[in-house]
Amino acid sequence: MQRLVLVSLAAVAAVSVLATAPSSLSGQGPSSTVGSATAPVAKIAFISSQEILRKTPGYAVAESTYRKELAASQTEVQKLQQQLDSAVQALDQASIALSPAARQAKQKDLQAMQQRMEQRGNELQDRLQQREQELLGPLRARINSVLQGIRAEMNYSLILDADAGGGFIAALDPALNITPRVLQRLSQAQ
Repeated sequence: MQRLVLVSLAAVAAVSVLATAPSSLSGQGPSSTVGSATAPVAKIAFISSQEILRKTPGYAVAESTYRKELAASQTEVQKLQQQLDSAVQALDQASIALSPAARQAKQKDLQAMQQRMEQRGNELQDRLQQREQELLGPLRARINSVLQGIRAEMNYSLILDADAGGGFIAALDPALNITPRVLQRLSQAQ
């Protein structure tokens, strides 16, 4: 969805730029535009959101905290998986000696254990997503605020993210890169 919106915005901006291009590109002389109204030129810039996020003050601490919590969650899930694997092996080894009813009861226990493990894994995943938002949300909000300020100040119609998924941008003029300006503002805003 986000890619579709970005592509649509880029297409609108490109059409706007082409519509306001000098008449010499279309083969008409300068006199053909004298009586016509000219549409405003769309100003476009781009950023590298990944670079900005990595270099935003406070990101290193937030990332370190998140990675520690991620590692702890992964360790917990691995322990649960090992417990399940051990229980499966124990059932496999003892299944010959078990009655069909006892084997079926053990299999139900294993299924319940599997469900608890999956539920705990989902809980941990949800917690990690929430934690990521808690840690990075304020940084993203600050970045967005700076971007909006620069966009308004410089009268940009559109600021593209060169790091956005989908890769619809094939080439960019480096002169349009405002990443350094955004990083400068972020460091001043501390």
